[in-house]
Amino acid sequence: MKIKPFAGVRPPRELATEVASRPYDVLNSVEAKAEAGEKSLLHIIKPEIDFDPIAGEHEQRTYDKAVENFKKWQDNGWLVQDDHEMYYIYAQTMNGRTQYGLVAAANVDDYMTGKIKKHELTRKEKEDDRMIHVRIQNANIEPVFFAYPDVDEMNKIVADYVANNAPEYDFVAPDGFGHTFWAIRDDAINARITEIFKNIPAMYVADGHHRTAAAARVGAEKREQNPNHTGNEEYNFFLAVIFPASQLHVIDYNRVVRDLNGLTNDEFLEKLRESFDVVEMGADIYKPNKLHNFGMYLGGKWYSLTAKPGTYNDNDPIGVLDVTVLSNLVFDKILNLGDLRTSDRIDFVGGIRGLGELQKRVDSGEMVAAFALFPVTMQQIIDIADTGNIMPPKTTWFEPKLRSGLVIHKLD
Repeated sequence: MKIKPFAGVRPPRELATEVASRPYDVLNSVEAKAEAGEKSLLHIIKPEIDFDPIAGEHEQRTYDKAVENFKKWQDNGWLVQDDHEMYYIYAQTMNGRTQYGLVAAANVDDYMTGKIKKHELTRKEKEDDRMIHVRIQNANIEPVFFAYPDVDEMNKIVADYVANNAPEYDFVAPDGFGHTFWAIRDDAINARITEIFKNIPAMYVADGHHRTAAAARVGAEKREQNPNHTGNEEYNFFLAVIFPASQLHVIDYNRVVRDLNGLTNDEFLEKLRESFDVVEMGADIYKPNKLHNFGMYLGGKWYSLTAKPGTYNDNDPIGVLDVTVLSNLVFDKILNLGDLRTSDRIDFVGGIRGLGELQKRVDSGEMVAAFALFPVTMQQIIDIADTGNIMPPKTTWFEPKLRSGLVIHKLD
């Protein structure tokens, strides 16, 4: 893999908590407007909030405001560029567990040639929108989230640096997650990191498929526009935080459905018994405890559903996934939901909200049934990416999310 250090644009230490924000895609415009303080990066990544009433996300004036605000933040000293290139370390702490990522500039060619591997499809309209933001700012304002196979020497370098150097930033965000950030100012260490990554065969997009694709497309666009292109220009690289795969934790991504395709609860349960061992668990929330075991909330009761042998294929990287099992045996076979990407009869609920959210949405009458899934593993994600397969929609949920605004990568 080809990565490089870079001269990051980032807030002074005393302003980090004011500037850093949640990512653009985890809150809507109304939520962002309510959450954004004067110096928040949300004014740059969701600039529609600066209009009253809130402007459309894709209006020209919104894009213009993004550029104006990025310049203003730099003019005011709320964002300042480091004076030399370096790598950074970004640690996140959730529920007492900490993961340590390397902040680096990843290479466009590695994405285009498939060395940076993806496991999700992207939507062109969303890619195009992110591409506009990268192009107009001439910068990667928000990072993408990558994983790489563990390397003992890299883990030791990070651990030693963290143990012996004070962080640039160290704070707990309002959601209770900790964020700690170091700048690696030792040129020898930075050079060694670059060399180590040359021997790493692949990196994996964990979160941020659209941002990755958009950043790569802008790099390719700039290459075509430059008759003196060498391959070493800054636009050949984009902002990534790269974590050892063993440190990442994938949480469940659950489903709720609006109807039972005309079936009564009893009829639905009877059809489920054709493919599952169904056990009524009562009113207490039931959390799946292993692969191919599901929790279901229906009619005020929780059930354990265990797929019967022969209804799934553990030798297939897609067939082994519980999202595949549930889609094949329930959503297709019984409920006839069609394309899950477009169906309005199903919704997806990130596990960070807890299984109580599933019960709440059914009890409210909005939904009729909920399904809790056992989370996928990083190894399953790697197996799918390595075999060139694509995961079904809404399969992975990584938490905690990267905080935006701790560092920005300029393309010149």
